[in-house]
Parts: sequence; structure tokens; C-alpha cells
Amino acid sequence: MNRSYSSHPVSSTAEIEFPLTVKAIMIDLDGTLLDTAGDLAIAANIMLRKLGSAELPRATIQSYIGRGILNLVRRCLANSFNNEPDPDFLAQAMVIYEKEYAKNLCVTTRPYPRVVDGLIAMKEMGFQLACITNKSETFTLPLLRATKLLNYFDIVLSGDSLPKKKPDPAPLHHACKVFGILPNEMLLIGDSGNDTKAARAAGSYVFCVPYGYNEGRDVHELDCDKVIPSIYEAVHLIKRLT
Repeated sequence: MNRSYSSHPVSSTAEIEFPLTVKAIMIDLDGTLLDTAGDLAIAANIMLRKLGSAELPRATIQSYIGRGILNLVRRCLANSFNNEPDPDFLAQAMVIYEKEYAKNLCVTTRPYPRVVDGLIAMKEMGFQLACITNKSETFTLPLLRATKLLNYFDIVLSGDSLPKKKPDPAPLHHACKVFGILPNEMLLIGDSGNDTKAARAAGSYVFCVPYGYNEGRDVHELDCDKVIPSIYEAVHLIKRLT
């Protein structure tokens, strides 16, 4: 079935009535499904030690999460060495970081409270589910397997699955094409400005959870349709469009 993505887009200024009627739910990974900050910090501090610098506090590293590993590594280096890293040094650091993160991928990482309850309820309600993350597939799929979340999702789109990633709407549009739905028939659940910007650009609904990363900023400041305590609370605010 051919779908036009210009049909009845969701407006950030429109009056939202609950429950929302949607066909599919897209969910972010880091800071939404999984608390990955501890393991990201472990890898970052091993990297810094190997480069001859002191470790950073976990809270500092957590404030750098939200725009991908390259940005996290760059900001750790800028903090520790008091200047922006040159391209060669950044590339050297990235090799170390990715190697160490792969070794420490699921040491402390766990699903947030009620994530599994929410996924079970959504599947029982008949929703199609997608995980859409900016994390590399090298890390995404092993994490979803290790935390036993992979089988809940009909599709998984990582940061390197497509030429563009969030906040570009391309991953959301791709998922809609796979599911055969319009963007205004889907809901994205995330924890950051990348998620809200992608949803608005796609013409989709978006909920935010308050416990994620968002580079240390309050999600209540973001342009989302609802801030929910956990993804389980989403099931009370949506119904399936048949």
C-alpha cells in the first residue's frame, strides 16, 4: 500500500486528546529501555586511564550521553585534557573506547522499572514495536539479547542501520514504511531532544520518560505530548487503531 507522509501530520501545537489512537510504537534504547550509563562510564574511564588521564565522575559522563558515542568520547577528552581533541587523538580514543565498551557492555546495564511490563502489555494490545536508537548495531543487538528484550521488537534500527539517524526523521519514516502505516499512526517513546525533534519532523506523537539522560536537562522542557513515569504508563494513554 502506498502511503503519503504529508497526510495529517501531528502538530506540536495541536490539542492532544487521550487515549491516542495509533498502530505502532517506536522506543528509544539508552535512557528509555535500558540504564546503560554505568557501563558507558566504565568504558570511558578505562579509555581515559589508557590515555594517561584521570577518571571522570559517573555523573559527568552521564551528562554527555545522548548524541552518540563519538560525542561522548569527544566531551570526555575535552574535559580531561582541557581542550578539544584533534581528529587523530579522537580516532585513537574511539578505538580504545569501543573495544572497552564491547568488553563491559552489560556489567551494570539493566532495563528500567516496568519496561518489561510495558512491552508485554503493548504486545498483548496488538501493537507493532520497533526499537530505534542512535547506538551502533554492534552494541545494540547484543544489549537487547543480553537483557532479553530483543524478541519484543518487530524491527530494530540502530544508528548505523540507515544513512541518517535521530534527530533526523529518516529512521521513523523507514519504520513506518516497514509497518505500512502513516507517521501520525505511530508513537515514539524516548528520553531526549533527539527523540522529540525526530518525532516532530516525522509528524508523529512522542512521549518522554523523565529518568533518562537528555544530556542532564529536564525532559519537561522538551516538545513532547506527555511525560510518563515509565513506558508501562503509555499503555493507559493509547489504544490500537484497527
